[in-house]
Amino acid sequence: MPALFCIFFLQKKAINVIFAFRMKTGFDNEKYLRIQSEQIKKRIAQFGDKLYLEFGGKLFDDNHASRVLPGFKPDSKLDMLKQLKDESEIIIVISAKDIEKNKVRGDLGITYDEDVLRLRGEFENVGFYVSSVVMTHYNGQASADTYRKRLERLGIKVYYHYTIEGYPNNVALIDSDEGFGKNDYVETSRPLVVVTAPGPGSGKMAVCLSQLYHENKRGTKAGYAKFETFPVWNLPLKHPVNIAYEAATADLNDVNMIDPFHFEAYGEVAASYNRDIEIFPVLNALFEGIYGESPYKSPTDMGVNMIGFCMSDEDACCEAAKAEVIRRYYYALCNLAIKGNNENEVKKIALIMKQAKLKTEDRRTTVAALERKNYSGAHSSAIELQDGTIITARTSPLLGPSAALILNAIKHLAGIHHEVKLIPENMIQPIQKMKVEYLHGHNPRLHTDEVLVALAMLSDSDENCRKALEQLPKLNGCQVHSTVMLSEVDQKIFKKLGVGLTCDPVKKG
Repeated sequence: MPALFCIFFLQKKAINVIFAFRMKTGFDNEKYLRIQSEQIKKRIAQFGDKLYLEFGGKLFDDNHASRVLPGFKPDSKLDMLKQLKDESEIIIVISAKDIEKNKVRGDLGITYDEDVLRLRGEFENVGFYVSSVVMTHYNGQASADTYRKRLERLGIKVYYHYTIEGYPNNVALIDSDEGFGKNDYVETSRPLVVVTAPGPGSGKMAVCLSQLYHENKRGTKAGYAKFETFPVWNLPLKHPVNIAYEAATADLNDVNMIDPFHFEAYGEVAASYNRDIEIFPVLNALFEGIYGESPYKSPTDMGVNMIGFCMSDEDACCEAAKAEVIRRYYYALCNLAIKGNNENEVKKIALIMKQAKLKTEDRRTTVAALERKNYSGAHSSAIELQDGTIITARTSPLLGPSAALILNAIKHLAGIHHEVKLIPENMIQPIQKMKVEYLHGHNPRLHTDEVLVALAMLSDSDENCRKALEQLPKLNGCQVHSTVMLSEVDQKIFKKLGVGLTCDPVKKG
């Protein structure tokens, strides 16, 4: 049965009551850690001496997976690999073309070359051995040479892999001493070699295949497998979890497809996507050139992903995945409003939503925030708490909608009456004066970080402030919608709190 929850307007005693489902866990994380590591061990044994495992997507901080599979921890894949830590090493791949372009990760706002160092640090901090960095698509770029020197000064081994004319279709050239044979041979020492990169298009697969060529010439029995979390191969093509992945990769023009090679070989339907299907005949030819025969009959065969066997509540995963599609739509709309260069991405996600019979109104916080805006006449926000309760807030002369929302939410969680003012106005006003008069800001209203700092300062002497501040961890996993695009500062605070945020594509006036 659905759980009862209330929408608190926190103004003029206006209260609406509606029904909604509570967030449920839908993924068995412990089972995943167990069976996924077992599957990788089996694949290592299949080839004998060594396995090159291409990791598509994120090894850690996989927030997309945690959103569509409630119960999946963002670092689950890394935790799984920890069970194989002593027999594995990591190669980080970066394209020389991305170094030259100063390509930036959209989610972190840092360049790919900086992310290589970040990734290395993160892996080493949890005990993994990062053996080297491979620079692909190298063609004498000066920026790549400079970056190599920087890495080597840090004690990092660096290898070059070169641009091969006609890659990936010129199999005869690729599978020769003038193709893969010209690449540096990457020295490895452990049976499992994890190949990862800051982002797509870095050349991870080519590095793996190049290594197979060199290992074979040296008499080493080495194999290749791919770890691609999505689409989930053993879920239906139009399953909400797979649809959510298509929405997430709309900017890459990825399309989920039935694996025709798998169906032909086994008579079984398996979900894959266009890039893997398009490249498989080439891969097959390369495998035959290296080994004499291909170990795989389909792109699905290459994968080791066991995530589809670990859903404990499919309905919960479906609901979470549908919510993710809507979130991606809002994200794309806001990007369009800011940058104006992703209209096709917006159209694609809109089509996905139509096919999945989803509307923006299906996101409960969207409806609540809009109702509050219509009621108050000011930009508003809404948060759905873990128990289904929805709290709203509006812009005021003192606070922005996100700062007011956090205060309202933690007051509710702490059992503090909504009329109690945690931060007195005579404390807020001097901060506003500093922002406008001394720092030459245009917006006097306090942001979320400023409100939280003020709250922390008061918590030593004010019991209500202390109780409210202690509720912040309970916001993790909650959903928020704002009727106006929030500042970067506010967005970062919500991210740090683990809150899922969407905004209407409306710029502040």
